Amino acid sequence: MRSRTYATPLMAGMLAFTIQLHLEAQDRNPQRPRLVWAAKPVPPTAYEAPNRLIWRLAEILSAHKGQANWRLPVVKTRDFEGDWISMAPGEKTKTMFYADDRVFWVVESGQMRVNIEGQAPFVAKKGFLVQAAPRLAYSMETVGNEPVLRFEVRPAGEMPSYPITETPTPVKGWTFIQSRITDTGGYDQDNKPYLDFEKDVVQANAGSSNFVWDGHTSAHIIRGKGIPTPPPTSLGHFHENMVELWIVLEGQLDFLIEGEPLVTGTVGDVVLAPNERWHRATFHGTGMATRLAITPRNKEGQVHYFQPDARGDGQ
Repeated sequence: MRSRTYATPLMAGMLAFTIQLHLEAQDRNPQRPRLVWAAKPVPPTAYEAPNRLIWRLAEILSAHKGQANWRLPVVKTRDFEGDWISMAPGEKTKTMFYADDRVFWVVESGQMRVNIEGQAPFVAKKGFLVQAAPRLAYSMETVGNEPVLRFEVRPAGEMPSYPITETPTPVKGWTFIQSRITDTGGYDQDNKPYLDFEKDVVQANAGSSNFVWDGHTSAHIIRGKGIPTPPPTSLGHFHENMVELWIVLEGQLDFLIEGEPLVTGTVGDVVLAPNERWHRATFHGTGMATRLAITPRNKEGQVHYFQPDARGDGQ
């Protein structure tokens, strides 16, 4: 005869208590998926110049053919401004710094000598990612006989400061006064002065990593192998009150932004998704591809809104 176990009131109470603890633990777990109501503007957030779905580098270079010195604004959001900048041989920037935010850039062609306060000077060539930490004075100059081209991202609306030995560049509506500061910036395990993408990522067959990672700015290297293009019903995700943009560092990537046709970007192309618009980025073809994903406020936690029936992390 089989023995039977009967639940006593004490056992039933303990079971109920255990279930309650489990449910409370789920409520405290910020990673637990849950359905919410998310706000989206009607009509969707528009692209405002200079922002656009995609800036193709090949078209930019064609428009500036024969020019060695030029600057083209391609991104302007609440958080960031991004320009393509070409410097002719022999050109040098002034020495400057930004008070509370990092400036970073991707070298697309040519070579530059970079000087950052507290760091040994170095030469950055095609594929280098460079960042100047807050309050660290920096400058750069073209080396060699070829213009150097970079995509530079700065904090939006923030004026630079200059060492007392430098002459500030005049700006209409602004004046520069002598003052004293007591803080300096620096680097850590998540923020390095530069990364040689070709050597440290491609040749090393490395995966994804952070290049800029602080309370204001995230520039995340996302690398993977090509996959079949998902169907248009796979929308990806969107952010509240936050623009996401990318520059393609390697290979090709497919981008689907709500209200826009699917586009394929190649190295140097800059793609932008306005806030509250569905978007996804996937690796195109069969080889490796990499994008530098640029967003604000990622370090403290950043909500990705997915379709209710989405599985996994989405795109």
